[in-house]
Amino acid sequence: MVYNDVYDSWKQDPEGFWMRQAQAIEWDKPPSKALFDKGDDLYEWFADGMVNTCWNAVDRHVENGRGAQAAIIHDSPVTGTKHKISYAQLRSRVARLAGALRAKGVEKGDRVIIYMPMVPEALEAMLACTRIGAVHSVVFGGFAAHELAVRIDDCAPKCIIAASCGIEPGRVVHYKPLLDGAIDQAKHKPDFCVIFQREEEVAHLEEGRDFDWHGFQYGVEPAECLPVEGNHPAYILYTSGTTGAPKGVVRHTGGHLVALNWTMKNIYNVDPGDVFWAASDVGWVVGHSYICYAPLIHGNTTIVFEGKPVGTPDAGTFWRVISEHKVRSFFTAPTALRAIKRDDPKGELIKDYDISGLGALYLAGERADPDTIEWAQEVMGVPVYDHWWQTETGWTIAGNPAGIEALPVKIGSPTVAMPGYDVQILDEAGHELPAGELGAIAVKLPLPPGTLPTLWNAEDRFRKSYLNTFPGYYETGDAGMKDEDGYLWIMARTDDVINVAGHRLSTGGMEEVLAAHPDVAECAVIGASDQLKGQLPIGFLCLTKGVNRDHAEIVQECVKMVRDQIGPVAAFKLAVVVDRLPKTRSGKILRAIMVKIADGADYKMPATIDDPAILDEIKDALQTIGLAKT
Repeated sequence: MVYNDVYDSWKQDPEGFWMRQAQAIEWDKPPSKALFDKGDDLYEWFADGMVNTCWNAVDRHVENGRGAQAAIIHDSPVTGTKHKISYAQLRSRVARLAGALRAKGVEKGDRVIIYMPMVPEALEAMLACTRIGAVHSVVFGGFAAHELAVRIDDCAPKCIIAASCGIEPGRVVHYKPLLDGAIDQAKHKPDFCVIFQREEEVAHLEEGRDFDWHGFQYGVEPAECLPVEGNHPAYILYTSGTTGAPKGVVRHTGGHLVALNWTMKNIYNVDPGDVFWAASDVGWVVGHSYICYAPLIHGNTTIVFEGKPVGTPDAGTFWRVISEHKVRSFFTAPTALRAIKRDDPKGELIKDYDISGLGALYLAGERADPDTIEWAQEVMGVPVYDHWWQTETGWTIAGNPAGIEALPVKIGSPTVAMPGYDVQILDEAGHELPAGELGAIAVKLPLPPGTLPTLWNAEDRFRKSYLNTFPGYYETGDAGMKDEDGYLWIMARTDDVINVAGHRLSTGGMEEVLAAHPDVAECAVIGASDQLKGQLPIGFLCLTKGVNRDHAEIVQECVKMVRDQIGPVAAFKLAVVVDRLPKTRSGKILRAIMVKIADGADYKMPATIDDPAILDEIKDALQTIGLAKT
């Protein structure tokens, strides 16, 4: 098969295509059909089938003779520990935890919040919920008490499962006081909490409300898998909304199983038994789809890594993990590679490791700049595939289907649309644009299985956020274009397209030019308000380790490069050198906040920010060029 045949077979018969993919999943009762059209642009997949996620991710592999295979490898350089959990061990651990939750009154449809670091117990908690039909909502471990409280009030959990602490290089993050603070602030109170006590910090337990992870499971009857409807929510995952109130993305059980299972071979090109590693966190969508669910559903070994790309202990840690655990397919965010490249620009550390078993590197989470891709190709010596998707979709919208056919890589493009996604570029009136023109990226409805059917208790908000702008389409919020070969080019979030004197310009295009400067390790471009031109681009440059040239000289060279490659129309004249960029914990640059700082406007501190102190550094830097006036 080649990609075009697979995509066309979906396009000609979407129902038949997805019913065939559904056969790879073990159903208690197979669905009567694939798509259920609920009218008014709302759809569900495999809604009347009966199925259990945990059975498909754990039990069936044990039943089919894979019980001794490692399901999870925990590799934690921050605690200096490594261990493996087989599928058979995982089954008994998950069944016991699920039984303990059920004994305490957690039933099908009840919500459970999970607030955990990168430990196998986080995955066990997720799987235990799906085993008994409870709906989990993972909140990134260490999230501020207020943000956790907002999520408690939104999904009203019966129970919260947390750890005593998280461990960062050089510090312990105290989870329990944050959890206690969140419960105090929340209007909704959970019935009970389960606390996984870590050796690094044993937390105080509230009498009658908090239970110890191990003690709580002692002597309980293990739970069997409870079949649920195909349209039963498996989980809720909050994504930061632009209005400040988080949006609860809902994931239905049936479509989630079918779509994720399909991706493992067709996109990531792994076979059951292969080791797959997504270097992310269970608090993000990548952690849900590609640390926990997809690898286990497909019968792979998944790696739970508790560390950082640099500093645990050095910029060679990723290569060590790939070499030691024989990783076949590796997925991370470009920001992680930029951190490694900044610390080890020539990639010297990789020479200490054998990564010859690695088939490919997959990048997602933000735009992968050509400079980072070229560096990774050179240093790692494997194909580097950028692919593009969102929390809302749960899996790839556009990627390189390496397991079907590895298409030629065009650096800067995530390649082509996956089956299930009819991706179109629209103008403001909703008309399709010709190849090569920049517009809004939208997906014709219905979205494929595994994507969000709605938001938790917020259908109106779902419509307003995604459906109303272009009737009949899902609005991705990204801007870009398609070329004559049908390759997609994601240029920026729609709000990162700036208007300079009437010209629509992509900040992503300018960042690409800046990243190519030999001294620049990482960069960002924003549009600051300008009375004359509407908006003016401002560049932020982080320099590679060991560069000690005059900053003004580097800025001048960068300005000239943008002028040469994008043209005077970009009006790019201002750039500042900064130590670091403000980012979310998942590595996305907080450009919208930087714009507000530059314009001297008020802003709300984003919940997902990694280190709030960086915002002051940005403000100080901007003041040196006459912006960020108070």
